[in-house]
Amino acid sequence: MTLGEPQADESGDDEAVPGGVQSVDRALAMLEILAREGSAGVGEVADEMGIHKSTASRLLGSLLARGMVQQNNNRGKYELGFGILKLAASIPGRLSLVGQARPVLEALALEYKETVNLAVLREEYAVNVDQAMGPSTLATYDWLGSLTPLHATSSGKILLAGLGADEREKILKTTGLPKRTANTIDNRLALERDLLRAVKNGYAQAREEFELGINSVAAPVRNHLGNVVASITISGPAFRFDPQEIPGLLDGLKRAGKQISVAMGYSGT
Repeated sequence: MTLGEPQADESGDDEAVPGGVQSVDRALAMLEILAREGSAGVGEVADEMGIHKSTASRLLGSLLARGMVQQNNNRGKYELGFGILKLAASIPGRLSLVGQARPVLEALALEYKETVNLAVLREEYAVNVDQAMGPSTLATYDWLGSLTPLHATSSGKILLAGLGADEREKILKTTGLPKRTANTIDNRLALERDLLRAVKNGYAQAREEFELGINSVAAPVRNHLGNVVASITISGPAFRFDPQEIPGLLDGLKRAGKQISVAMGYSGT
């Protein structure tokens, strides 16, 4: 071995990476294995990763010392520790939904030339917390800060569909289903069918249900737990904006919702 030649670690692996990056990568892989399996022994981890058992033991020992893993009573197997929970608990509060969504909203508005909104649930309404305007001269209505009814808007339907049955019942019992236009769904059974379609399709539509002359379509945004925390909506004049007729729009909108969700910690499962 010549002077300055990188040495292999004790496992005999010959892919050592300078600066300890390989150890970091392996430690993260171990955490992913434990997250998937629930618990695993040193030998099981080593076998799956294709490394020497002593290397796996040393890395697990370091994670144990940091509280990232702990040993259970099942023959000393390892599982994720409370240190992981402390790290995870700090994530939601540090991630800004609006900040993560802003470039996605702008990209959609530019591509489809219509107004794009981000809405969240506030008590019994959907409130628009950010907006990107399309270049069209007709896309001029400012929805930012507007409170809109849940049952009559695509954003509201997405937020309703993401709730549990009891919570949805509580809200709709309070608000009722007042008609805003002749197209507003004011029948509870019909609304539930619409919400089921939204869950199945991954998007909800409102065709002149909140305001005559305006169509909209919305997709969900999820947090790190998979819960629907917001909706992303494209809306436009009914005479030209039909989401079903615009090539790629529905898939593009769903991808946008997924992109923001991933940025918020959603794993897609």
